[in-house]
This record gives sequence, C-alpha cells and structure tokens, in this order.
Amino acid sequence: MNVLAIDTSSDTLSVALETETQILHEEIDEVHGHSEYLMECADKLCKSAGIRPSGLNMVACMKGPGSFTGLRIGFSTAKGIALALGIPLIAVPTLDCLAYPFSTWPGLVLPVLDAKKNCFFAAFYRGGELLTDFFDASHGELLKIMSGIMISANEPILLTGAGAKLFLSRFEGASQGNSPHGDLIYAKEITKKMNLDNKFASGRAIELLRMTKNSSIYKKSDIDGAPVYLRKSDAELNCKKDG
Repeated sequence: MNVLAIDTSSDTLSVALETETQILHEEIDEVHGHSEYLMECADKLCKSAGIRPSGLNMVACMKGPGSFTGLRIGFSTAKGIALALGIPLIAVPTLDCLAYPFSTWPGLVLPVLDAKKNCFFAAFYRGGELLTDFFDASHGELLKIMSGIMISANEPILLTGAGAKLFLSRFEGASQGNSPHGDLIYAKEITKKMNLDNKFASGRAIELLRMTKNSSIYKKSDIDGAPVYLRKSDAELNCKKDG
C-alpha cells in the first residue's frame, strides 16, 4: 500500500511517502510558500520510491487546528489527489498527531501551536489519551486548566509542537513577574516541571503515516470534510465588520 502524508499545519512543510518496502520523507523548514513546494515534494518522493503518483492508495493530511493558510493548502491538495485517483483521504487532528509519539511519557503532554493574538491552539494528553477539548487560549488560561488536571505537584509536562518554545517563554516571563496572567509563584514552580521536546518544530508527516496505519480510529475517509480552525480567520472577521 502506497500512502502519501502531508503536514502543512505550521511553517514547516513535511511530506512523507510509505510504500511496501520503504518510508521516504521530505521537509522544508520555515517555508512560507506551501503551495509552491508541496506538489514538488510529493513528486520527488514518488520518483525516489519508483512509483507513479497514480499508484497512491491513500492520502493523509492534518485536519487542524493550525495555520489557516497552511491547512487550506494541505487539505485542498490532499482532497484533489484523493478525488482524482478515487482513493481515501484520512484527515487527522493536528494536536492528536503532535501528541502521538509521546504516549509513554510519564506525565502530561501538551502540544501547542502559535494561534497569534497572544493565544495558543493546545490540548492536554496523558498516556496517549486526550484529556480535554482543543483550546484557543492564552498561556494564563492554559495554566489554570493545567493546574486542575495535574495528578500531582511533581507531574512532568512535555511541550511539543511549533508553538512550544514560545509557550515556554511566556511561562518563564510570568515566573519573573513580566506577565499579568496567573499566579506568579505557581507559574515559577510549574515552569520547572516543563520539558521541551527537542524536535518540537519538526513536521509530523511520518507520524501521520504511523497513525493512519496503526490506529483503528482514523480509517474513515474525510473526502467530504474540511479543516478545523477553532477560530474565524482575520479575513472573515474583517468582512463581518465591513458588512
């Protein structure tokens, strides 16, 4: 089975291809032209694997949340491929995919993406299980949620995702008294429990492949679906104001 996986949920473009005998991966950091490079990467992987694009059996992409533009590009490209070839499209929630490699982490896993406007897209996981809704919230609001679901004061917290480093810096700022959000003493203590995934900014196309292959949840085609944004885009909000 030949599966193409696409991650355009952040500034990093990540594309992976799995065949019966190999897994190939292409990644471009800090790219602001996903639409320009995405099909080029996919074609390159197919050529390297010795297959034609028409030989794909399934395509997977991120469902969101994430970059508005990136998600639209990834989902529409995956949908176009799926429709053209008559193959399934599997769309996986971005935060689920970010947390997926850390199901054995001995504490909370918090994947975070920069949602701009001093907020983050985030969710909490433990033991591979989703504990909360997907949030569009400030670091102060997430601190309050975190304090309510930690099973002990010493529970370690793993931060991952493209917004992880920024999120940690906000907590470090709060612990030094530079933020109006939350209890400063608690922020200082909880910052000590936070660990930064050393590959936090990497794309997750390979994890997408693993999830579609190993999880029974992501088997139904989302060919009629659409990305999940959690928030209206600035263009939509400005359109309402103008109207």
